[in-house]
Amino acid sequence: MPRILLLSSNLMTRVQLESRWRKAGAEVSQDMSAPDVDLIALDLNEPDAQARIGELKRSHPQARLIAYGPHVDGEAFKAAKAAGADECVARGSVIERVLARLESD
Repeated sequence: MPRILLLSSNLMTRVQLESRWRKAGAEVSQDMSAPDVDLIALDLNEPDAQARIGELKRSHPQARLIAYGPHVDGEAFKAAKAAGADECVARGSVIERVLARLESD
């Protein structure tokens, strides 16, 4: 069962993402100390999101990190990639992108 660490304080988004990914068979957690995480989904609207990318990559080196945010925020995507995010996607496509990533692993 794939394990996803979802970091978002936006309740509506979080519930939507968790629901879809759990239906696909993933285990979804918000616990940053969760072991054996396969994928990290980080909302770029979170406080200090850019700074947290490096910390997350160090604490979960095996995990792929997908940062997501508003599609119009190209600067945030560039900064996230520079900080070490593996992928950056628009909020509207993060559900499907993660599902595709889970299927390919």
